[in-house]
Amino acid sequence: MVCSLLMLGNGFSQEKPKEKPKNPHVLFQTSMGDIELELYPEKAPISVENFLHYVKSGFYKNTIFHRVIKGFMIQGGGFNPQLEPLRTGPPIQNEAGNGLKNRRGTIAYARTSEIHSATSQFFINQVDNPFLDHRDNTPVGFGYAVFGKVVKGMDVVDKIADVPTGTQKGMNDVPLKPVIILDAKILDSHEKDTQ
Repeated sequence: MVCSLLMLGNGFSQEKPKEKPKNPHVLFQTSMGDIELELYPEKAPISVENFLHYVKSGFYKNTIFHRVIKGFMIQGGGFNPQLEPLRTGPPIQNEAGNGLKNRRGTIAYARTSEIHSATSQFFINQVDNPFLDHRDNTPVGFGYAVFGKVVKGMDVVDKIADVPTGTQKGMNDVPLKPVIILDAKILDSHEKDTQ
């Protein structure tokens, strides 16, 4: 009986622990180069699910970075190259209190002054922007929900942030020459490991 218990014990100890699922990666192919993002579904499940829905549906294809402010951030996901707004899904719950901070290279949801108004528009922080972090549950202090970060292509973000901008169709900080997201796709684990 002792032998059989030892054998059972050894059998259990040789089982491989379950691998933690890898965080999804998304590739933006832009007119200025590629940007690869790693998303954090454990910290921001609603935000990541929403973002992946837009990616899978092809929503971001041929959209633009319509608001670009050097030394701050680049914003996209809401307009076509003619600066026409796109029809989006319903707004989602703001997950800004998830502990993730608006640091250089992170991606977060843009929103209006209404706390839970984010739909498809996102921004990538070019610098640390702690004033955008969650501080309290007031409209001013609630913050902007970070749900991932740039893992490749931060140089592209910096190039985009450096383009000349102006006012077009009543909007400020619009690139004079459109910066287009040509495609957005989810990378599978094989693609991530070989790139």
